[in-house]
Amino acid sequence: MNYAIIMAGGTGKRLWPLSRKQRPKQVLRLLDGQTLLRSCFDRLSPMFDTRNILVLTNTKYVDVVREELPELPAANIIAEPCVRDTAGAIGLAAAVLERYDPKATMAVVTADQIVEPAHVLQNAIKDGLAFVNEKEENLITFGIKPTFASTQLGYIKYSEEIGCKACRDKIFKVDSFREKPDSKTAEKYVQSGDYLWNSGMFVWKAKTILGCLEQFLPEAFEQLEKIRQTWDTPYQHAVLEECFADLPRISIDFAVMEKSKDTCTIKLDCRWLDVGAFTALADVVETDNDNNVIIAGENQLLDCKNSIIVTEDRNHLIAGIGLDNVVVVHSPDATFVCDVNQAQRIKELLEIIEKSGQDKFL
Repeated sequence: MNYAIIMAGGTGKRLWPLSRKQRPKQVLRLLDGQTLLRSCFDRLSPMFDTRNILVLTNTKYVDVVREELPELPAANIIAEPCVRDTAGAIGLAAAVLERYDPKATMAVVTADQIVEPAHVLQNAIKDGLAFVNEKEENLITFGIKPTFASTQLGYIKYSEEIGCKACRDKIFKVDSFREKPDSKTAEKYVQSGDYLWNSGMFVWKAKTILGCLEQFLPEAFEQLEKIRQTWDTPYQHAVLEECFADLPRISIDFAVMEKSKDTCTIKLDCRWLDVGAFTALADVVETDNDNNVIIAGENQLLDCKNSIIVTEDRNHLIAGIGLDNVVVVHSPDATFVCDVNQAQRIKELLEIIEKSGQDKFL
């Protein structure tokens, strides 16, 4: 049977002070009042029965996920007791699925991405499922056709096409994965036409990815196998707590994808954005005549340009004069202001706040 796994465990520190330790970016209402998690779920609903959609999240976020997706069965929310990167998270989901359905095929997507139009991803997922259900040894990753030479994203180099009679999209063999390049290298990648952005979304058989982890990361597989054997037993929580903490912190790309010879890709030609920072909102929110990004119910700006103004409080007025390249983010108990070009340093600021004993604002 086919299943969808929504990865929703990230905190989103670069969206502070809206995102907090108890309120991750996936449930922020930044896009016409809708959360990223809900948007992701709605993209999957036409293809999967609700009972076959699982959300993988942090223990601290289980309640907010349930509140956002009340129609999801409680057992379909899998809580990671600690952070162990994507290899551990995906391995956990695969182990749980394989326990109940040894023939499970899983599509893995992330909750913090915008994909438009939705049907592009939906068609690609359908093709990915059809392909791996026919060729069980293969792993599918989705690559995004680049629209500019990004230095903030990893790249996939693809090669020859692989035949799939049941697929509308073309499927290509993956030649290699490349880490975030410098600007000159990124330009070469885009100009060559042989590279795609690495989306971090996948399709494969649960047993296949577990087999890859056994081959390439045996220390993780040993712990995941203990979790699988005790899932839905009286020992489930104790074993999960103990074994998950022993998993190595490594991404699925490093652990498996870069090592497997059976990795393929489907190219997505669509509008795609990983919402990881306020500056990214400029790519999804229509700007005003002065190139300001405004997400605020009440605002008055005088001679302001190239700035980002954000609040979830529709009744709070944000007013500014003469702002240029400035980020202003309001929350009930904290306000963040910085130069747009310094926004990437927000993690430094959060470390200072923590060290100064102001944890209540994190």
